[in-house]
Amino acid sequence: MRLVTRLSALLLFSLFSFNTALAESSSPIEIKAVVVAMFEIGEDEGDRPGEFQLWKEKQKLTSHYPLPHAHHDIFVNEETGVLGIVTGMGIARASAAIMSLGLDPRFDLTHAYWLVAGIAGIDPQDGTIGSAIWTDYVVDGDLAHQIDAREIPADWSTGYFPLFAHSPYANAEDVNPLNAPNGEVYVLNHDLMQWAFEKTANIQLPNTSAMDALRAKYVKFANAQKTPSVMKGSHLSASTFWHGKLLNDWANEWVSYWTKDNGNFVTSGMEDSATLQALTYLDNAGKVDKNRLLILRTASNFTMQPGDLTAAENLKLESSGEGYAAMLSAIESAYLVGSVVIDDVVKHWDKRKTQLPTPSQ
Repeated sequence: MRLVTRLSALLLFSLFSFNTALAESSSPIEIKAVVVAMFEIGEDEGDRPGEFQLWKEKQKLTSHYPLPHAHHDIFVNEETGVLGIVTGMGIARASAAIMSLGLDPRFDLTHAYWLVAGIAGIDPQDGTIGSAIWTDYVVDGDLAHQIDAREIPADWSTGYFPLFAHSPYANAEDVNPLNAPNGEVYVLNHDLMQWAFEKTANIQLPNTSAMDALRAKYVKFANAQKTPSVMKGSHLSASTFWHGKLLNDWANEWVSYWTKDNGNFVTSGMEDSATLQALTYLDNAGKVDKNRLLILRTASNFTMQPGDLTAAENLKLESSGEGYAAMLSAIESAYLVGSVVIDDVVKHWDKRKTQLPTPSQ
């Protein structure tokens, strides 16, 4: 009996070793485009969609690859070379997920284009809910010093100020967006971003009566009352879901500081600085090309309240009942706009593999 058991164990071990060697010896799948979503609601298919569901269904991401060392398994269309990943919400999960994918030997990502496609808050001074914004700069909103607002000096506008400074926005002359060793700011490939914007600028985005009713409250914000459109702007990435006029003012000042006034705060979200940090390390290792990254954020809500509400009142309304009136439209816009770029990469892979597209091309 013991002999049979031992023989069975040896057979299982041999089969396991054979399968492992076979997997390791097989060529990795060449990936042409990676779609990065941050969350899903419920199931990946067939129910109310989060950021991933439309991509999985419409791009036919049917091949399932387990990823137990990250938030969510990977799905691939092996015919087109499009891969979809859900990082999970927040900086910690996003960084871990992108690094896990980048080091996965099952995939060849060396020429892949990356599209982060997710919802965001939008500054009503710049645009309206439902809009789709291509990102030029990502600024980290977490790396900072902070003094409680009740203890800040009387002449300070905020108690939140840059690392290695001693007051808000000090040492501005030393800021270099192209050399931010702690990851305070990232500059995306402007030519690639402009190319994506030009390809999608005239797309008509979905709108609803509920969105019209919400934007109508922002009577002092002309851009907030417009219909959704494709735009360009800078993104503030921070793990804290902040809201309100005073923090919106801080966001504008913070982005201006770290971009030396070249960037304009338009959207807020959580994960993008983490994604960029992971891609930077992977680029250093020759695993990916970080210059092939595009970030598309679509506006599900405003980052501050209208004039007749406090920040707390407005955030409560957004977080309950009929809140986030533009969320579904924002999710639809992310696919509607982003898929144009993904489809172009796949269709013209013979050229896109070695040559990045440029504006008006």
